[in-house]
Amino acid sequence: MTSWTPNRSPVAAPHVHGRANVPQVMRTVLLALLPATATGVWLFGWPALNTVLLAIAGCVAAEAAALAIGRRPVGHTLADGSAVVTGLILALCLPPWAPWWLPLLGGAFAIVVGKQVFGGLGQNVLNPAMLARVALLVSFPLEMTAWVAPQPLFSAAAPGLVDGLAITFGGGPLPDAVSSATALAPLKLGGDFAAGEALLALALGTVPGSLGETSALALLAGGALLVARRIVPWQIPAALLGTLAVLAALFNQIDPAHYPGPLLHLLGGSAMMCAFFIATDPVGAPVTPLGRVIFGAGIGALIYVIRTWGGYPEGVAFAVLLMNAATPLIDRLVRPRRYGRLRTGNPLPLAPKEDGR
Repeated sequence: MTSWTPNRSPVAAPHVHGRANVPQVMRTVLLALLPATATGVWLFGWPALNTVLLAIAGCVAAEAAALAIGRRPVGHTLADGSAVVTGLILALCLPPWAPWWLPLLGGAFAIVVGKQVFGGLGQNVLNPAMLARVALLVSFPLEMTAWVAPQPLFSAAAPGLVDGLAITFGGGPLPDAVSSATALAPLKLGGDFAAGEALLALALGTVPGSLGETSALALLAGGALLVARRIVPWQIPAALLGTLAVLAALFNQIDPAHYPGPLLHLLGGSAMMCAFFIATDPVGAPVTPLGRVIFGAGIGALIYVIRTWGGYPEGVAFAVLLMNAATPLIDRLVRPRRYGRLRTGNPLPLAPKEDGR
């Protein structure tokens, strides 16, 4: 069997060259994720850093193995940074004190099942990180919901470097002193909803939750960079967050004691990360502006429905995968106008010439 080499020859016109290539885009995404990653590691200590490194290692190793088995160029593909981005996004969606095998297994699943079986970068139907998150949540619900209270790095209560390795690789249960519930737990368990100082804690990230999803301000800062650099389209985050806020406000007006207001839904859980870093994956999103609005609104509505009436307190991963599956239908119904043709597909009518011919 001959080795595979990428086809670098153009096969059809026209050829439009963008200002950024894949490695540049991935580096920008990594830069945008840096505030949330740094905040998560600072708040949850060395075990959180171990989770990040293991998830990235799992993705990179799985990518290299899949490419080697398929006899495709390993170095050329790994250099684009897409596996690192997938690993980091997955790590930020995991519990910060996850056992070592959880990020490794999730990273391998994301790359092999979510990406390489479809043919690699740009050909996957579903978001790889969210597919891995759902698989881990269904398979290991206890480990995926083992939340800890923030233990800021270098504080008296934080585990040291050696203790952090013991937490990650020891495999024991979390101490009761650090176990806690997420801000969205009252949606399922009842109790008082976040207000005042608690909402400020959600914005800053000083609450229990996934490694990189607790600080809404850090995620917003990174997301603003992506939008400003035109790495992601603004329609998806605007429609997603807007729909989620409108539904939360509507039901809050109906029954404030049972349905929390928009701020809890926007600042708590994975909504902010989903809006800028997950739903905006260009592979699984529609290609037209109107299609992106429909896509983002659908994710926002599904997040609210799953959070409010579903069996899981967080619905981001399920909502993204469901709308990924609906993307071909959205693209079919909301087609861009072809050059020289009407939206119906008919040719543009030719204007009569001045001389009458």
